[in-house]
Amino acid sequence: MELSLPTKPGTYVVAVSGGIDSVCLLDLLAKEGRHKLIISHFNHGIRNDSHLDVAFVRSLSKKYKLPLVVGLESLGANASEEKARQARYAFLFDTMKAQGASSIITAHHLDDRLETMFINIIRGTGRRGLASIQESEYIKRPLLKYSKDDLKEYARIYGLKWREDSTNSSDKYLRNYIRHNVLTKLDKGTRDRLIALMDDQTVINQQIDQIMNGLLEGDSRKLRRRILSNLSFVESEELIASWLRQNNLFNFDRMTIERLTLASKTKRPGTKLDVFDGNQIRVEKEYLALVGVER
Repeated sequence: MELSLPTKPGTYVVAVSGGIDSVCLLDLLAKEGRHKLIISHFNHGIRNDSHLDVAFVRSLSKKYKLPLVVGLESLGANASEEKARQARYAFLFDTMKAQGASSIITAHHLDDRLETMFINIIRGTGRRGLASIQESEYIKRPLLKYSKDDLKEYARIYGLKWREDSTNSSDKYLRNYIRHNVLTKLDKGTRDRLIALMDDQTVINQQIDQIMNGLLEGDSRKLRRRILSNLSFVESEELIASWLRQNNLFNFDRMTIERLTLASKTKRPGTKLDVFDGNQIRVEKEYLALVGVER
């Protein structure tokens, strides 16, 4: 089984939960032998048996003779998937900075992409949600082209051991419901068409982002209203969403963008618009200005 690893040798934080996906990833990376790897494990404090995951990952760090950084949070059994994800990535990025690593490597695979696409559609996604999970400058995901079955086969061939998350069997979480009741019903032809859709949308997104970034040149905290006046409502929504992302604001939904776009075209100068988390947009005659942005 081949694996496309990060192109440049370097220092990487590898997110290892102890499940089959991350165990396969760690084994493949360790065999490659051309990177400095730091294993990272985050205990969300959601399950009573999560300390056993920590112990198992410690055994992996000894097996591969790699350093380990463990994070702990007490989110509780009722924590949402989103809250858990945010806490986990905050820990991973803190670890990356502390260890002087260039990127984080996660074990997301092809089935994760499909699950996420369905979740985004159910929740009301925009164009980005159709492209699902992608790599970025600081997050590498070398397993995205491999299916769960590919990883199971790899683990079988090499006799790898892993821990099964007890919550994976519960349909309480939307992701698990989709995994158990939707993905299992897809034939190969349907899966291939959905994968092609995600890949095509990725290319389209890149092209749209390039156009939007071209319109956002200048002071990143200001957006000229004249540009918006020359765009349709939908195009203006895209531009405002791109502007927020450019200023490290990502936690918005479609309703927020619709509200801000309408207000940007109709409100009088001096009006302040709430975005979220204490951030605001101040409407001026010539431009919109972000206020209270954490950069």
